Amino acid sequence: MKKITGQELIELGYKEGKNIGTALAIIEAQFADTKAKTLSVLLARILKNPINFIKDEFWGALALALIDMSKEPDPNHIMLNETAPNYKSYGEAHIEEGAFKQMNTAMKLPVTVAGALMPDAHQGYGLPIGGVLATRNAIIPYGVGVDIGCRMALSIYDISEDYFNHNQAQFKRELIAQTQFGAGAGFVSKYKSSHAVLDSPIFDEVPFVKNLKDKAWSQLGSSGGGNHFVEFGIIEFTADDLGIKKGKYLALLTHSGSRGMGAMIAGNYTKLAREVCKLPDEAKHLAYLDLNSELGKEYWLAMNLAGDYASACHEVIHTKMAAAIGAEVLVKVENHHNFAWKEIYQGEEVIVHRKGATPAGKNVLGIIPGSMTAPGFLVRGKGDESSINSASHGAGRQMSRTRAIQNIKKSDMKQILKDHNVTLIGAGLDEAPMAYKDIHQVMAAQEKLVDIIAKFTHKIVRMADDGSRED
Repeated sequence: MKKITGQELIELGYKEGKNIGTALAIIEAQFADTKAKTLSVLLARILKNPINFIKDEFWGALALALIDMSKEPDPNHIMLNETAPNYKSYGEAHIEEGAFKQMNTAMKLPVTVAGALMPDAHQGYGLPIGGVLATRNAIIPYGVGVDIGCRMALSIYDISEDYFNHNQAQFKRELIAQTQFGAGAGFVSKYKSSHAVLDSPIFDEVPFVKNLKDKAWSQLGSSGGGNHFVEFGIIEFTADDLGIKKGKYLALLTHSGSRGMGAMIAGNYTKLAREVCKLPDEAKHLAYLDLNSELGKEYWLAMNLAGDYASACHEVIHTKMAAAIGAEVLVKVENHHNFAWKEIYQGEEVIVHRKGATPAGKNVLGIIPGSMTAPGFLVRGKGDESSINSASHGAGRQMSRTRAIQNIKKSDMKQILKDHNVTLIGAGLDEAPMAYKDIHQVMAAQEKLVDIIAKFTHKIVRMADDGSRED
């Protein structure tokens, strides 16, 4: 007796794949003696109205499969790759498991080209803090982070360590007078600063950011909450470099980002990305936007505006401080993280996300701070490709904020500050030095990534005193 074939099922309208195999298996097991013509008629009926056969003893499995196939697939639903390219991690003995899990998931995105994990890495949202991810023509809002364009800025002054030591009270007064901290903090009209960034045409080109201009103006030159700081310290050069002679100098170091404007941009475009890029639950914070799409183009413009704004905030602080203390700036260095760059990787243009990672291309300058009682370092990048031209952005947390608050005593924090001769204005227990990794271990883990130019020792540190995070 002639048997029905897979080709005949295709001619009936069945699609190549699993369902043809299911149908042929049912025929072989239950209808081997049925004429091919009779089966063709029956199978055509099942294909046309599978719902009528879902309770059939023999054909139910095929009917259910056909109903599932008949559903219109969601074009926004995206599956992760089963395997992922290998990536390099630095100082992995001191990186928590959660950071590795997040990085492993990110590496399975269909747009991922390469990745790396820095030695200060710890778990975050989506991409871990300290994670570097190169993608193909796609931008991940949460891969950039909430505080877009967060950065370090360093001004080295023509002021000696000896002069600073004899006039610390003056510098403390100016640190308080010239800075503003706290989530939501800004300046009233008569104290607002001005900057060319507020005239950026992007405020008019991107409707969402147009409504953020007043917030941006009021917060221009302020530092927000969380781990952001403005501090005086002594920077030591052991050799002549950057046009500066070997020796010790007073310096101003600042860390903050794009304030409320950046946070609102991140929140809005992350929400939109998750609507058009539906990833499995473990990867939902990695939703991405195609840079050829209107949303992708919008976010790219908004992200760059937020980065320019973050830089402007630092410029305002540093300009005001230099004038207030009557100092000449010998050198200024600035680098940012929580951003995405268009770069060439192995001959291909990619989008490099550095979420809490410092650019460290060949001869690129950067600042890697420790905790408030551990030194920071002025560094020069070596351009290591395995790190995607990146380095750590600091020491990195070894305790979550919650754990630090629960486990660190205020008396212990005061004692360690006293032992290191550091004056602290503001900050909560979540920013205690003990909450951070050992900066020396972190630097040792990335000797192949950066060269150290100078060491920065903290002296007077100001942070938000209300325990707030960024807004």
